[in-house]
Amino acid sequence: MLEKDRLAGWFRDFLDDESILTEQEDLGPYECDGLSAYRRLPWMVVLPSTVEQVQTIMKLCFRHKVPVVARGAGTGLSGGALPVDESVLLSLSKFNRILKVDPVNRVARVESGVRNLAISQAVARHGLYYAPDPSSQIACTIGGNVAENSGGVHCLKYGLTVHNIRELKVVTVDGSILHLGSSGLDAPGYDLMALLTGSEGMLGIIVEITVKLLPVPETAQVIMASFSSVEQAGRAVASIIAEGIVPAGLEMMDNPAIRAAEDFVRVGYPIDAAALLLCESDGTRDQVTEEIEKVRSILTDAGAQDMRTASNETERQQLWAGRKAAFPAVGRIAPDYYCMDGTIPRKRLGEVLRRISELAEQHGLGVANVFHAGDGNLHPLILYDANRPGELESAEQFGSDILELCVSVGGTITGEHGVGVEKINQMCFQFSEPELEQFHAVKRAFDQHGLLNPGKAVPTLKRCAEFGAMHVHKGELAFPELERF
Repeated sequence: MLEKDRLAGWFRDFLDDESILTEQEDLGPYECDGLSAYRRLPWMVVLPSTVEQVQTIMKLCFRHKVPVVARGAGTGLSGGALPVDESVLLSLSKFNRILKVDPVNRVARVESGVRNLAISQAVARHGLYYAPDPSSQIACTIGGNVAENSGGVHCLKYGLTVHNIRELKVVTVDGSILHLGSSGLDAPGYDLMALLTGSEGMLGIIVEITVKLLPVPETAQVIMASFSSVEQAGRAVASIIAEGIVPAGLEMMDNPAIRAAEDFVRVGYPIDAAALLLCESDGTRDQVTEEIEKVRSILTDAGAQDMRTASNETERQQLWAGRKAAFPAVGRIAPDYYCMDGTIPRKRLGEVLRRISELAEQHGLGVANVFHAGDGNLHPLILYDANRPGELESAEQFGSDILELCVSVGGTITGEHGVGVEKINQMCFQFSEPELEQFHAVKRAFDQHGLLNPGKAVPTLKRCAEFGAMHVHKGELAFPELERF
């Protein structure tokens, strides 16, 4: 194995000392991403600021077979940016420039370290915005959004990241440059841009993204409805979609999440409701008025106990504030929580939520449910205390059961958080051996020696054989030697 000091010496030929971190006290901030239950100090961290520097780093690492893990803001929730033994963690935090805004063609070219929200802020003066809005949009980076194919509150109407980007600039494992996508609506050849989107840093290092911009709607209005059961709220969601209405946002929270959010932000949520729906319409004033009236009628028929429509933009933002702050709000009611991410058919919402409640009782742990109801993307927040022996393992098992439940009803193990190390065993549950072999073939086509983010996202067939034969391995870590907190 190449000595760390020797590699760092080569890096100093083109990086300053502050951009090469090797001491323990400097490496601590990079030991985990948002999945903080799994931590490992990096071997080395580098912070390049130019594409040429990234290329040189990759060429050196490729030549000496040193693994590389790319990292954005570290807000990911599946351990995708978790360091790997004797690897270089490549931080893209200095790639924070908006390179060009083209309001006529409604696109912006940005570096991968630009924050999601910063794009909309930069183009607001042109009456434009970037639609995908993960709850972490104030901090998460657009490069990380591409790596995880993130969505957000408005993905039902406006799509995920893959639907809102036009071009990617990617540095390959050997330091070459790929330009993927097109400024037009389509590009010749295989759609490699879509393949890189959601690839979790396993196929290349994304350094630039051209994003699609949309005109800010003339108006937007949100209606909040409360229900006496989650089954009612689930049926209401299905009824809205069945009527041909595609809301700008359609979110659901159960009672524990409602109470936590209301206690945190004080926006007037009904704390006695079993479930709450937030349904937003945007467009012209006439379109919004008509759609909101249709939604009110559907919600009434579905058994809504109480409804409240935002009367102005301030009130609309307040109603959304509770949903946007749900994750930190839940963090106030338990020492720790484990944020899951699975997707199910909308018509199974009530059934799945009922089963999650049964699993919570079975595992002896609390759970708060917050999710993108319109596209069936669930975010159960499993409450536990890591200081109590066995509770983290129980939370992991509970999460594993939820993911397998999602697959069993026709869904999938992730909607927008990615697989990382968190869901790697459940990949075995969802995909067959031929499918996994094809995933590995794609990986080899881009990264023959497995140097990019190794051990993440796609399990080995040996691992799946063990997982399938011995279900006690469900809670097994991708990295057994990791310290868990």
